[in-house]
Amino acid sequence: MILYNGEIFAPENVKFASTNRAFRYGDGVFETMKFANGKVLFLEDHYFRLMSSMRILRMEIPMHFSPEFLEEQIRETIAANHAERQANRVRLSVFRSGAGNYQPQTNAIDYLIETSLLPNQEFVLNEKGLNIDLFKDFFVHKSMLSNLKTANAQLYVLASIFKDENGFDECILLNDDKHVVEAIASNLFMVMDGAVLTPPIESGCLKGVMRKNILALLKKMKVEVKEVSFSPFELQKADEVWLTNAVNGLQWVGNYRKKQFENTVATEVVAALNGFLS
Repeated sequence: MILYNGEIFAPENVKFASTNRAFRYGDGVFETMKFANGKVLFLEDHYFRLMSSMRILRMEIPMHFSPEFLEEQIRETIAANHAERQANRVRLSVFRSGAGNYQPQTNAIDYLIETSLLPNQEFVLNEKGLNIDLFKDFFVHKSMLSNLKTANAQLYVLASIFKDENGFDECILLNDDKHVVEAIASNLFMVMDGAVLTPPIESGCLKGVMRKNILALLKKMKVEVKEVSFSPFELQKADEVWLTNAVNGLQWVGNYRKKQFENTVATEVVAALNGFLS
């Protein structure tokens, strides 16, 4: 079951017109969250990122769109699927209503909540390290729009196809400066000489909720953190490489080309992340 504009439906009963702006132009944003141990993790961070994204895209934010309202809507969707005691992946999509060409007829919005079951309540570090490589056919453009989680995801779709065709677990995306930006569905970190480095927001990477919370955790752990640009070549000098997102938490990379990576610091960070579940 899904929730569309406040009402619960079976997915097959929700009908969209061919003029739907998310379909026509990718005119929407979305948040992907984890529901575990009976709560939506990092709800406030997701809420404020959504509000910021909607303002940037000139969408009208309904007066009743509070954190409490969105949490209630998420819980209603999970309850409709009888999954309150299980871990859930939650996707909240917001898209501009009405028709129009590039010029919309309205800035009002529709919203959709979908949930699916996850295997674990806690964050679990992957036993086998991921095998990754570069996607170089197209590049991330450095702009505020690149920081948003929008419905316009053609670059990530093409990178995913490339990943599957070549047998990789994930791919690294680059910007026009040929600097590392992120992975297909994750922000990227590397450990080098005792410090943790991650691309800055200005590089064009997603302004990730998990990225934000891991940066805060690392500072509490007294680990040196640097938000700096770096090339793919520098990845081969790293001791560890991680991929992070709101659903998986942190996944460690086992190898990039001929370089093998460890997961010592990654293990400590995942243990710290699970503190948010209590």
